[in-house]
Amino acid sequence: MKLIGMLDSPYVRRVAISLELYGVDFVHEPLSVFRTFTEFSQINPVVKAPTLVLDDGTVLMDSSLILDYLETLAPADKKLLPSQPAARARDLQTLGLALAACEKSVQIVYEHNLRPAEKLHAPWLDRVSGQLLAAYSLLEKQLSDSEALSQASITAAVAWSFSQFTVASVVKADAFPNLKHHAERLEQHPAFKKYPIE
Repeated sequence: MKLIGMLDSPYVRRVAISLELYGVDFVHEPLSVFRTFTEFSQINPVVKAPTLVLDDGTVLMDSSLILDYLETLAPADKKLLPSQPAARARDLQTLGLALAACEKSVQIVYEHNLRPAEKLHAPWLDRVSGQLLAAYSLLEKQLSDSEALSQASITAAVAWSFSQFTVASVVKADAFPNLKHHAERLEQHPAFKKYPIE
């Protein structure tokens, strides 16, 4: 398998870390949706990161869809989502909050980096920042401090690290001690170290 995309994307990074934990052999091709657009488009014309090319040539995109597929392949001892409905619902709730935090962080980054400074829309930035902080406030309260790695715990840590890397001025680390501790702990895991945010 080939994973296409840059590790500065939390979506690419969560897939890379998960592939490692699933024990799946893959090659990481760090193509950028910006700098290597043409090369990326030859693999996936939609140019969406992450893209996963399966051994038979099938092209999957969107981190949640890729991880859903990988979860179906994983043996019972390597699954990252619980099968019991109530436990799965709790993990999906955590995942939803973590992915919302990723999305809002990305929107703030794009607003600042892709739009001319004189065209920044302050009301939009205020709204997105509020949504970002709401997601982290809820995540801070419900995040389990379990030692077990799960898709929910992985994605929460990846989201937090991404936000601290890109929008730390919006998301003050000291306001979210549980998330800070959680991410610091998981960032020491070999799979996280193998695929660091870049």
